[in-house]
Amino acid sequence: MKFISWNVNGLRAVAGKGFADTFVELDADFVCLQETKLQAGQIDLEFPGYSSYWNYADKKGYSGTVIYTRMEPLSVSFGIGVDEHDHEGRVVTLEMPDFFLVNVYTPNSQDGLRRLEYRMRWEDAFRAYLCGLAAEKGVIVCGDMNVAHEEIDLKNPATNHFNAGFSDEERGKMTELLSAGFLDSWRLQHPGEAKYSWWSYRMAARERNVGWRIDYFLVSEGLAARIESTDIHNEIFGSDHCPVELVIR
Repeated sequence: MKFISWNVNGLRAVAGKGFADTFVELDADFVCLQETKLQAGQIDLEFPGYSSYWNYADKKGYSGTVIYTRMEPLSVSFGIGVDEHDHEGRVVTLEMPDFFLVNVYTPNSQDGLRRLEYRMRWEDAFRAYLCGLAAEKGVIVCGDMNVAHEEIDLKNPATNHFNAGFSDEERGKMTELLSAGFLDSWRLQHPGEAKYSWWSYRMAARERNVGWRIDYFLVSEGLAARIESTDIHNEIFGSDHCPVELVIR
């Protein structure tokens, strides 16, 4: 089974940049998108053979997630069951016969870390949600998790130490999540490789490959043996992020 995750930074915008062709070329069984920035009815973008499940933010033009799937889920849920965190369209979960697939767009701590306190509450609630799922069956969680976990995961760690996405607090919460029984599938297969999934629009960052790896596929430990391959498609444009990939047996 092939999974794709991509923060499209506005689905209507990327739809005008060859998204449909890229979708078909990627030929995935599950395509998880973040930051769709849509409300219901604002786009008609379906693909033959796929069903889609959308979670919209209350705020217009903000956040939002969707999963396209070729396989019929046993159940679908939206959010994590905590009212404080369930108004921004950040989570879609599909229950499949032998695993849960969770698509997440983690809140950004913002400039000056002004939303860090909220982010810490989110992290604890989201980790508890994932652990609850993992008590039932395997879990695959993917999306823009808005953190570069280790120094190898961004081009300039020294100058970003206190910036959103690389603060000690955010990195610590990722460590807690991994310690709770989850594995970073890319790092598992590519322990010493620096490859990025997001680049700022400023200062020609993508052209110079001054990037961050903040888009992930995490799997619960019981699924590790099923990982066949992982990839970061930095050759694909259209957003400030590129798609990331997981294939499991």
